[in-house]
Amino acid sequence: MFRSFVLGKNSCGRIVRLTATLAGATVFLSPCTLLAQRHGGGGASAGTGGLSSIGKPSGVDQKDDLKDFHDALAVQATSQQIVEYKAMVKSTTAASAEVQSFLLELDKKESVSTLTGRDETLKQALERARTENKNFLGGFSETQKTGLKEITKKVTKADFDLGQHWQELTQRIADSKESSEAIGTSAKNLVQAVTIFQNEQASLGQEMGIVNPDGEEFTFDLAPVKQSIDFQNQPVVIITSGAISNRSIRTGQSSYTVRLTEDIFDLQQNITQVLRTQLNKDERCGERISVRNAILTPTPPTSLVFVQLHFERWTCLGGQNNEIAEGEGSLEVKLTPKVAQNGTLNLIPTMGRVDAEGLLGESLRSGSLGSDLLDKIAETVLSTVRQGGDFKVLLPLAAQSSATLSHAQFQTTGAGSLTIILDGDVRLSGAQATALASELKRQTPSRQPVLQQDTPR
Repeated sequence: MFRSFVLGKNSCGRIVRLTATLAGATVFLSPCTLLAQRHGGGGASAGTGGLSSIGKPSGVDQKDDLKDFHDALAVQATSQQIVEYKAMVKSTTAASAEVQSFLLELDKKESVSTLTGRDETLKQALERARTENKNFLGGFSETQKTGLKEITKKVTKADFDLGQHWQELTQRIADSKESSEAIGTSAKNLVQAVTIFQNEQASLGQEMGIVNPDGEEFTFDLAPVKQSIDFQNQPVVIITSGAISNRSIRTGQSSYTVRLTEDIFDLQQNITQVLRTQLNKDERCGERISVRNAILTPTPPTSLVFVQLHFERWTCLGGQNNEIAEGEGSLEVKLTPKVAQNGTLNLIPTMGRVDAEGLLGESLRSGSLGSDLLDKIAETVLSTVRQGGDFKVLLPLAAQSSATLSHAQFQTTGAGSLTIILDGDVRLSGAQATALASELKRQTPSRQPVLQQDTPR
């Protein structure tokens, strides 16, 4: 529940406010005497009914306009609980990362046997997160147990469901007769379960007024989305995961950071076939190009495309079709991500080493052939990256129109696998921030990984 109460001015003349935000409720209390009114209500204005002190919730009449305020104070976390909560959330975030990494490995069509070590690591991460969750709930005072009864039920159920989905996954992995598709389905169910678990913990933190005193970000993981691009009957799958974090909260506006991670390993695997669809040509009177081989490798923060090709040039003089040049060659193209001021992502191609002689070498180094290949290679990779990094695909509706890309870079995940990291900023009004928080809390079972298809233009 998101609440905001302006308690009025204290004797020092400063506004005293109790605010519940996306990152949790923030309580600002002054040692000076509090004068109170209910924000947005029809009560007396500040200073027209002072309170010399604020009593305990047990002494508040059911009709008291400040009952919600006292109820909120009654379940506020102690300083030790804040430390324990942060440790619990950190463990849950680590478990979520392990779950999503496990799912990505399955999506790469790795054999189940290669994931044996990974499932043990995942087991330890989940057990730690669930144990710290149980210990945290078990440390509530009697007042907190009563005031947080409903949200505690939700957290407990999310924990139970997480355990059930993990048990289902381990049983399928252990069963040699289970298909990779069935194991993948169980892994996706586990992703959804851990996301629900995280969101219920976040709601619990809000109710307990837990903030991040050290300025640490409070992060919501976004469910992975799988998309497919068809390059003239050559499909390429992109898997994008992400997270949105609170950054700062000022009067009337909230700021967030967004990080999307695109796994474009499938583009790497099929880069030869993809570039053939974009670069090959067979002009009767003109150039004929055939891509022999291509390699896409990470060179963080850039990437490098190596292309081997066969080149011919033909003329049609006097009605005769004649070959006037032929050659084999290769070129390297460095792709550097650049974000324009309006948030548009571009890839700047730079010609590297060219290994070719004669007409082909001249055309690649200083002719139109070289510049055309640079542009087409950059546009091919860019079309993949742009689709996978579309904020409107991954972000909740409340944040889609306010998200702006600020930075991009290529990155390797090990073993030469290529990803691209896209960082963005989101600025929302108070009403939009409330809508975003509501969406994030709801986006669990219904926000399953989606397979979308598109054809580059």
